[in-house]
Amino acid sequence: MPIDATQGPAAALRAHGLRVTRQRVAAMAALASSPHSDAEAVVGAVRAEVGTVSTQAVYDVLNTLTDRGLVRRIRPVGSSARYELRVGDNHHHLVCRGCGAIVDVDCATETAPCLDVSELDRHAPGFVVDEAEVTFWGLCDPCSTVGCVG
Repeated sequence: MPIDATQGPAAALRAHGLRVTRQRVAAMAALASSPHSDAEAVVGAVRAEVGTVSTQAVYDVLNTLTDRGLVRRIRPVGSSARYELRVGDNHHHLVCRGCGAIVDVDCATETAPCLDVSELDRHAPGFVVDEAEVTFWGLCDPCSTVGCVG
């Protein structure tokens, strides 16, 4: 279930059967203001909001939010896991090889799995595909202009 931005973190947590805690609300606020953050960035934002909190506690929050479908975890190759609140729409990502910036790319067909999977049955008969995760790689405009390479 995608998060309704108008309902706020507390209502979203309750709707997913989770207790509302300062750490969870702060983590969701951090991801709302800075999508595609890694866990360390979320830890810093949560600490700035609630004070002392262990790194493990924030990882536990991220894992819980991911498991309950409030947060999506993406794992670009060569990078730490990143987290975002945009869930449930099977969108894809564009990653800059230079600076590591990540940009959302809407699903090309607007329905999951966003790709033509008709040929897959030849390779894995009976396999039911319900999602496709695509990562596009390249250089963002600033990196291609100055020639930075990660």
